[in-house]
Amino acid sequence: MRSGILILALGGISLAVVGCEAPPQASTTNDETARLLVDRSTELAQLAWLAGAWINVDGRQISEEHWTLPAGGTMLGVNRTIINGVTVAFEFLRIEETPRGIMYYASPGGRYPPTAFGLLRLDGQRVVFSTADHDFPTRIRYHRQGNRLYGSIEGEEDGEMKTSEWSWQLARP
Repeated sequence: MRSGILILALGGISLAVVGCEAPPQASTTNDETARLLVDRSTELAQLAWLAGAWINVDGRQISEEHWTLPAGGTMLGVNRTIINGVTVAFEFLRIEETPRGIMYYASPGGRYPPTAFGLLRLDGQRVVFSTADHDFPTRIRYHRQGNRLYGSIEGEEDGEMKTSEWSWQLARP
């Protein structure tokens, strides 16, 4: 009796699966999808130039940063550094529209809570985020020139102003 119920149950499942239609094929291109996804009426949309997969290979060191398109009030990012095939650093990133304005949240090594940086300046394809509530860094900058993205962090550390800079090549929009 049990085997009969199992056969009937499996038969019902296979009929249900056979009766399902495949999901419709996407009829839009990546560019059309991006246009539909990005809400161009928000200040965050002005950061769409940051979206993409960015990479820099320097000998045995690989640095990459990936950003999603601005949508739903957020942009999500991740950064990873690999040396000799081993991940030595990673960071979860988020840019978000908040009641306080555009905020950049950084979680190096996945740290929680993230450090919040407020939008200080946005001019074309240049942006600066800043905070006074953190030791180092206190500023984060990005700017894009063609297919290159430049980033830097700066602030005071041990009584001295320090800056770290990176650049990446666009690997994939």
